[in-house]
Amino acid sequence: MKKIGMVAAVGVALLLSACSSGAADSPNPVGTWGATAANKPQLVLEEGGTLHGTDGCNRLVGTWEESDGKITFGPMAGTRMFCEGVDTWLADATSAKIVSGSLELLDAKNAEIGTLKPGE
Repeated sequence: MKKIGMVAAVGVALLLSACSSGAADSPNPVGTWGATAANKPQLVLEEGGTLHGTDGCNRLVGTWEESDGKITFGPMAGTRMFCEGVDTWLADATSAKIVSGSLELLDAKNAEIGTLKPGE
């Protein structure tokens, strides 16, 4: 009789875990994404929906929100310095999603423009 109770308890636990919110599938985007080295892109997504960072040359500030695993950026403001040899692709990001633990950034046409790893 004890074995049946144990099997039932395991079955209930499995059913409950299958019905969970899926938080593990949609990691929290809050934190630092990208390199801390000079001339490297980095975004810091803060609690409350603000962001700041650098495209490797210019400083960026703005807002973000997350819904159903998609991160949407509000308008980003930034400095406009010329930095020879620095690819400033990050300034073109309008949205992102977390894929395999990295932040995949997308442009206005929903095309991938780059990826940032967590706090390199």
